[in-house]
Amino acid sequence: MTKLFIVGIGGKMGQAVCKRASGLETFEVVGGLDVMPDMDFKVFMHAKDVNVDYDVIIDFSNPKCLDSIIELTKKNPRPVILATTGYDKKGLDKIGTLAKKVPVFMSGNMSWGIFVMQKLVSEAVKNLWDSFDVEIIEKHHNQKLDAPSGTAKMLADTICQTVGIDGGCPRTNDKPNLVYGREGMRAKRNPCDVTIHAVRGGTVVGEHEVNFYGNDEVITLSHTALSRTIFADGALRAAQFLTDKPCGLYHMKDMG
Repeated sequence: MTKLFIVGIGGKMGQAVCKRASGLETFEVVGGLDVMPDMDFKVFMHAKDVNVDYDVIIDFSNPKCLDSIIELTKKNPRPVILATTGYDKKGLDKIGTLAKKVPVFMSGNMSWGIFVMQKLVSEAVKNLWDSFDVEIIEKHHNQKLDAPSGTAKMLADTICQTVGIDGGCPRTNDKPNLVYGREGMRAKRNPCDVTIHAVRGGTVVGEHEVNFYGNDEVITLSHTALSRTIFADGALRAAQFLTDKPCGLYHMKDMG
């Protein structure tokens, strides 16, 4: 049985992981890090106070908790799953250093469906980039803090990486140009723009669209998350994946 320690255990995703793990014989939640919610698990406010043994750390909190996670691995060097978005360069450098000491799995979206969507987007870009305009639309609940979402950035990175394989935009010979909304712009659309639009409202779990606009036709690749269970499942799958892995930085593609 894999013992889980969840950073952000009192949040919506932390709760989703707890609920999902409780229904499986292969996992046990033994504690977490948070602001002391009323739970059936041992919850700690500070990493220095953690006194439970665990096999994997799952983080569904925010980038500010990275130092606490690093402190936890110093006390108990176990694999880490980072399912949090919004890291700056300093944070990413710390993650790179951490991955030299323990196995680290990192993804801006733990859904297997999103991973497959990335593959489909890459294939579409290979065939459509020379004559289609690309726009990304992401929608989330009104409590989401970051915009655009980490998943939208992942999809944009997929587009940029795919185009980079062939060297640029056949129409202008330029690299993809990421644009975040169009407020204040008064100009024709650059053929190499990849524009990301963020929508926030209600209780939307997560919706992402990559739209390819050509002459007299539109192709849309979309993914809709109907519950947080899919992200919890992805985290648990990653926990199983890391069990026997050496130190290093892993991503969804490594499980594919």
